[in-house]
Amino acid sequence: MRKLFIATKNQGKITEIKQALQGLDIEFLSYKDFPDLKEPLEDGSSFEENALKKAGQIYEQVKILTLADDSGLEVDCLDGRPGIYSARYAGENANDKQNCNKLLAEMKDVEDTKRKARFKCVLALYNGVIHNKTFTGICEGTITKKMRGSRGFGYDPLFIPDGYYSTFAELELQVKNQISHRGKALAELRKYLVKALN
Repeated sequence: MRKLFIATKNQGKITEIKQALQGLDIEFLSYKDFPDLKEPLEDGSSFEENALKKAGQIYEQVKILTLADDSGLEVDCLDGRPGIYSARYAGENANDKQNCNKLLAEMKDVEDTKRKARFKCVLALYNGVIHNKTFTGICEGTITKKMRGSRGFGYDPLFIPDGYYSTFAELELQVKNQISHRGKALAELRKYLVKALN
C-alpha cells in the first residue's frame, strides 16, 4: 500500500480528498500522524507556486509522497481578489465567517450581473524527484448577497456554481465534489494515480 501525506490541516479538504481517492491502494497520513512538523511557508505569487512549495517543504520532512493544495476564490469585480489570499483575506488568523463577511462588505453595492467569480484549485504531488506534478481545477459561478447553507467551508456559503441555484454550502458533498474546482483537480489526480499505482 502506498503512503500519501495530505499537507493540510483543513478537515474539510482532507474529507474531500479521501472521498475522491477512495478505493485506491493508498494509506492516508496527515499532520496528526506527524505532530512536530514545521508549517510550510505560503509566500508564492500563484496557486501553483504555493502548492508546489508546500508539498516540497513537507516532503523534505516526512519523505513520503506528499499532496498539497492551494486554492481560492477569484472575484472579477475585485480584480481577482481574494485569490491566493483567500484563507487570510480578513487577516492572518481570520476564520471563514470573517472572510465571507469582508467579501460581502466589499461587494455590497455590486449588482447581480457583475458578481461573477471562480474557484480555482491547484493540487501538487511531490515525491522528491524531478517528476513532480500539478493538477488544476476551475469552477465558474457567482457570489450571493448573503451566506446560505451550512455545509462545506471557506466561501462555500457565498458561491453559486454556474447551472445551479444552490450555493456550495447547500449542495450535498457528493454533488459538490463532482463539479467543484477541487473535485475537478482530484479527478485528474485520481486518473494519474490509477496509472502510477499499477
